[in-house]
Amino acid sequence: MALLQMQRIYIYALKKDRKKILELLQRRGVIEIRSMLKEDSIFHKTDVQEAKEGFEKNIALVNNALEMLNSYVKEDNSLLSVLYGKKEIPVEVYDSFAEQYESVIGIANRIISLSKEIVECRAEILKLQAQIEILKPWVNLDIPLNFKGTKYTAGFIGSLPRAWTLEELYEKLAQYMPLEIEIISSTKVQTCLFVLCSNSKKDKVFEALREIDFTLPSLSIDKSPKEQLQTLELELKKLQDQVDMALEEITSYDKERDNLHFLLDYETIRLEKYEVIGKLLQSKNVFIITGFIPEKDSHNVTEELKSKFDLMVEVEQPKKKDDVPVLYKNNGFSEPLEGTVNSFSPPGKGEMDPTMAMSLFYYILFGLMLSDAGYGFIIAAGCAFVLYKFRNTLERPMKNTLKMYLYCGVATVFWGVMFGSYFGDIFDVVGSTFFGVTDIPVIAPLWFFPVEKPMLMLTFSMAIGIVHLLTGLAMKGYQMAKHKDYKGIIYDVVFWYVLLISCVILLLSMEMVTNILGISVSLPYRVIDIAKILAIISAVGIVLTNGRESKHPFKRFLKGLYALYGISGYLSDVLSYSRLLALGLATGVIGSVINKMAAMTAGGFFGPILFTIIVIIGHALNIGINALGAYVHTNRLQYVEFFGKFYEGGGKIFKPFGINTKYYKIKESRKYGSIK
Repeated sequence: MALLQMQRIYIYALKKDRKKILELLQRRGVIEIRSMLKEDSIFHKTDVQEAKEGFEKNIALVNNALEMLNSYVKEDNSLLSVLYGKKEIPVEVYDSFAEQYESVIGIANRIISLSKEIVECRAEILKLQAQIEILKPWVNLDIPLNFKGTKYTAGFIGSLPRAWTLEELYEKLAQYMPLEIEIISSTKVQTCLFVLCSNSKKDKVFEALREIDFTLPSLSIDKSPKEQLQTLELELKKLQDQVDMALEEITSYDKERDNLHFLLDYETIRLEKYEVIGKLLQSKNVFIITGFIPEKDSHNVTEELKSKFDLMVEVEQPKKKDDVPVLYKNNGFSEPLEGTVNSFSPPGKGEMDPTMAMSLFYYILFGLMLSDAGYGFIIAAGCAFVLYKFRNTLERPMKNTLKMYLYCGVATVFWGVMFGSYFGDIFDVVGSTFFGVTDIPVIAPLWFFPVEKPMLMLTFSMAIGIVHLLTGLAMKGYQMAKHKDYKGIIYDVVFWYVLLISCVILLLSMEMVTNILGISVSLPYRVIDIAKILAIISAVGIVLTNGRESKHPFKRFLKGLYALYGISGYLSDVLSYSRLLALGLATGVIGSVINKMAAMTAGGFFGPILFTIIVIIGHALNIGINALGAYVHTNRLQYVEFFGKFYEGGGKIFKPFGINTKYYKIKESRKYGSIK
């Protein structure tokens, strides 16, 4: 439960070596670059915005190209792909990529161009298909759709809703004879027709047609529909061939996917490097790097830099005003929970790392909430298998997550054995249903069944909660001891310890409380009397000291009373641990219900098959839902109840200048710099 000691580092080097030095430091990933010196008439910062915009443009270009390529050729992204981690490449491969740089950029641009071409062609194809559908009813018409008539005649080409017969049409237009009507095509929804009349009657004929909902075609062409249809079909085939060729070409770039991935990482690395360059103070010939480095790495970094370049390195302890970044130092048992602490907030200035103390309770609380040996075994075995199978490829965040659930699974197995829960009561149900076993339970709990003794489980849960809260208070005392605030230890820790423990003793001396909890406690009267006296003394001490920052006596007294009122908060905190009972019972009861539902279908030839299916599906759902609940509520107990006693956070995680890529990582032997 410690944080690595940080140091300030100053590197003064020649500008001609800037590229090589920055690339070396980026591969090492052990220095967080900070601007610690002010600009003056000699040293100033360089404007790198234009270069950064170029890299950002290329990153966006490659992302778009990959997205478009994926829309035509699906990338093999199985659920297991995340377990293989980033591909390792030698530094020489990275250095030599400059030779391929322009060609890969060209490929990315070509993919985008082809995709744009495909989209435009498909849009034009849809447009042509719509025109073809419009023309199909007119294919038997041998004159252009925009025909208006001759010198002495007027022609009307259009459509009417529903199916019409020639008799119906002539009946409607009989008074305007002579005229010629030809039905070009007819369906249930429309009738396409051509009407020819004398010029003297064209207005009246058109008006009569309008009265029966006559509409003109949406296309006006100077060819016959058949000729125009042939032209459109040729254009359609040409566009489809163009799309097919573009698809074939864009599909061929699937083999360039790795190069595109590398280009994305390559530009990301360069962008990060130029972001650092923008923070550096530089003169005509010299540049200065300032920042923080873990003390354990400072010597090796200094020696390597001096052995390869002409430069000067200074290392010193941080100043009080410095916002020093946080870098954890935990063992394999606690390290998986560093991300959980970060989700709340990294340790602030002067605070200790709570990860180790939290981990001691985290796994226990998770196991109590899930508390089924079968579920715990599945979680632990699954995580152990993945950790072993992919031990050489897993990235650290994924590895820590799996390790966390591995330990949670082990704790769940332990509590499941203590409480006799194995996939609910599966052994009892299988034994009684299929083998006629009457000696139930088949496997007895090492301690007790929570379903049969819920009050004992509640008492145990609250006891765990009291220990958890007192540990939080102890952590507060430890932090005060580190800052040599010995009075604060007495006022804010010892008094509360005495008061809380005394109150617990007094509560246990009450018959009503012990009856509710279902326990039997016999305390000597002398112990009870001492507890009363200590409770009064500690309460008075809290009232008199917790407002000590105020100079006015009355304000100090009121603040002290308010602080004493905080004991009600401890009561509510202890009651919060009843969720251990609730979630533990929920897991077991739901599991038992699933087993009983399965047992109801166990008769007949297909009974065992149905029984197995219901058990597998039911317990899969139960483990998913209750494991999620256990995770959420375990975090809540840490963040609210435990951290609330001593921890505020507000720190900043150590973010070294390094290689933060998506697909590749550079493999290079080194003797230091194990950064998480």
